[in-house]
Amino acid sequence: MAARGGERNMSDGQDCILEPLSFPERPAHGVPPDHSVSVLCVLCSESSPLSQKDSYLRHLVLQHKLVIADVKLIAHFPSYVLYWRKRFTEQPITDFCTVIRTNSEGPVEKQEFYFLLCDALPEDRILREQLQQKRLEEVLEQQQQERDEQSFQRMCLFCNEEFTGNRSLVLNHMAKDHSFNVGLPDNIVFCSEFLNTLQLKLDNLQCLYCERTFRDKTTLKDHMRKKQHRRINSKNNEYDRFYVINYLELGKSWEEVQSEDDREMTDDPNDDWSDWQAHPVHAVCLFCEHQSEAMDKIYAHMQESHGFDLQKLKAKLDLRFYQQVKLVNYIRREVHQGRCYGCQEKFHSKAEVIQHLMEASHMMEVSEKSSWDQPQYYFPTYENDALLCGLSDSESDSESADQSKEVPVIAEDVSNLCVLRETSILNHLLRDRSGST
Repeated sequence: MAARGGERNMSDGQDCILEPLSFPERPAHGVPPDHSVSVLCVLCSESSPLSQKDSYLRHLVLQHKLVIADVKLIAHFPSYVLYWRKRFTEQPITDFCTVIRTNSEGPVEKQEFYFLLCDALPEDRILREQLQQKRLEEVLEQQQQERDEQSFQRMCLFCNEEFTGNRSLVLNHMAKDHSFNVGLPDNIVFCSEFLNTLQLKLDNLQCLYCERTFRDKTTLKDHMRKKQHRRINSKNNEYDRFYVINYLELGKSWEEVQSEDDREMTDDPNDDWSDWQAHPVHAVCLFCEHQSEAMDKIYAHMQESHGFDLQKLKAKLDLRFYQQVKLVNYIRREVHQGRCYGCQEKFHSKAEVIQHLMEASHMMEVSEKSSWDQPQYYFPTYENDALLCGLSDSESDSESADQSKEVPVIAEDVSNLCVLRETSILNHLLRDRSGST
């Protein structure tokens, strides 16, 4: 296949959004990969350290037009790559991937074809499940070894007491004597690495919960005691790999599994839902972090603070619902990548591109329709983008507006009643009826 030709350093290339982003934009917390593992490209001889997975994925997109969906749900990425590397030598890539054509309404020479490899393909789904099952078996075996181990030796994180024997001794001690509870010992795996991670944070004078850094150990201890921060932050994904529950179901965190368990426990057909209240959904501005529950307020904010009127742009371009979706996703992507969506000028930061949009009066200047009215912009740039849920269809708006108006009644001309009686259809029917009888 042509995509195999041409090689380049995987660290080179343009900015790419390889997976949906999430509000608010923050660096993801994760366990550093094994730097000694090198992963071969699935389609050429290039390789990249597993620790540089983003560079690897960028290489696939830029060099081979290949996108692997939901990479974070792949239990063992090197094994996944080796499998598909072999399969792509046996059959054409189009036998496995969904083909997406970009710039479909533009000139042929500007059209490109991308290949999406995802678990919609049964073979890919089975592979992901097998890798997940294998990882679960390895984790459960590791956990059993730690539960049976009697040579564990560790000093308490908060005092000088040392424990030898089973790992549960030090965990139970910290929970009882220092009110530091990380859960039942039998729910934890890779315990030594877990405690090393916590110890490193404390050595760096960092609070384990809010993760603020303090000037000395005494101040840190007082802070954690007074603020009741002698616990870990459950929102920090860095700790996920130390809890067995995170390995149980493919693509689900412990919070999702727990919430499903809670629903099953409380599921009762006779429950009264009259007092149920939905959690408010906040739409986020296209250009800053301002957010609001009400769509009219977020529209007003963008207009007043940034000079961007989405409703006016919708009317000007006569946008249908899905065109609005694609335009919003396009603007989100361009702004995130520091690029003006009007003139395509590139900047070093999001703040610089916002300043340019304001100063150059490009806020309401959207590039040609062929640039953004493309299938790839059906997919949200931010997976939790509530602004997309508040969009409305232009056609339905006009219909509802028309329905709200009074239907005009056109009066019949009654100026000549004699002529009206003679030409009346009803009069003709009555004559025909009387004649027939």
